[in-house]
Amino acid sequence: MANTVARSFLQVAATEEVASPLRVVQIEGLTILKIIKHCKEFSPALVTGQLLGLDVGSVLEVTNCFPFPIREEDEEIEADGANYQLEMMRCLREVNVDNNTVGWYQSTLLGSFQTVELIETFMNYQENIRRCVCIIYDPSKSNQGVLALKALKLSDSFMELYRNNNFTGEKLREKNLSWVDIFEEIPIKVSNSALISAFMTELEADTPVTQCDYDRLQLSTSPFLERNMEFLIECMDDLSMEQQKFQFYYRSLSRQQAQQQAWLQKRRAENMARRTAGEDPLPEEDPSNPIFKPVPEPSRLDSFLITNQISNYCNQINGVTGQSFSRLYLMKALHEN
Repeated sequence: MANTVARSFLQVAATEEVASPLRVVQIEGLTILKIIKHCKEFSPALVTGQLLGLDVGSVLEVTNCFPFPIREEDEEIEADGANYQLEMMRCLREVNVDNNTVGWYQSTLLGSFQTVELIETFMNYQENIRRCVCIIYDPSKSNQGVLALKALKLSDSFMELYRNNNFTGEKLREKNLSWVDIFEEIPIKVSNSALISAFMTELEADTPVTQCDYDRLQLSTSPFLERNMEFLIECMDDLSMEQQKFQFYYRSLSRQQAQQQAWLQKRRAENMARRTAGEDPLPEEDPSNPIFKPVPEPSRLDSFLITNQISNYCNQINGVTGQSFSRLYLMKALHEN
């Protein structure tokens, strides 16, 4: 009996050590409304806030949130921000509200969130929290009739490379890591209590369609499309600059290899003459020679992030233009009839 108890305890301990992968982020409807309200009130300024909840198995439950105060440009005191978070969590704990940090949320403008700052924030959170997510909300895209809300986390393979600060081509090929493997999008599930669901049912009208919503037939999408095209062109210019850095690196590398071969041939010819004269040959490598100093390879992180951002803008443009064509064909059919 004792062996059975000990064996079962060891099995439980072993299963707890292997954490199940995060499969879904479950957010309460009231928390989503708080995030939307905070982001829309200060749009187009970018805001952020804390996510609170529970980590239960493969589900990350987000049950509450609170906003961070917006700092002025001359206020760069991190201690004030940390004290504000601790005070807010203490107040929530006193009223018996979940106060476990599970991540943060932030607003974005036209999906331009894939930056080095976001990755650094993720790494800072990962030092203290085993699993955390970032909820991204885009008010400008939500104005087009889509709830632009997504949950992101960093992939494990990318975090390992980022800790080592090694984004060379060799390491990326070794880990089989491409620009699409930086972030992982986690499905979001909206959850409401039974009382809230019953209350929403009571508020729902008997006839859902009481008036025609002509805003859905608005044919003008030029402002949203123009901003996306402007940001896309800027990203293309940034990517071109990154490619120029790599072209300069490969030119420098090939020039150094040619200099090394020429120096090596000269040294071998000199050694042959020294052997003929009965003297000891000189070493064929000279670490003190500048041509043997390795050329530093530029990091590919910036180009990966820019490529990710370009893909995001292209998907947004594709979605907007698809909806616009559908509305145009609909209006054409209405005119013909």
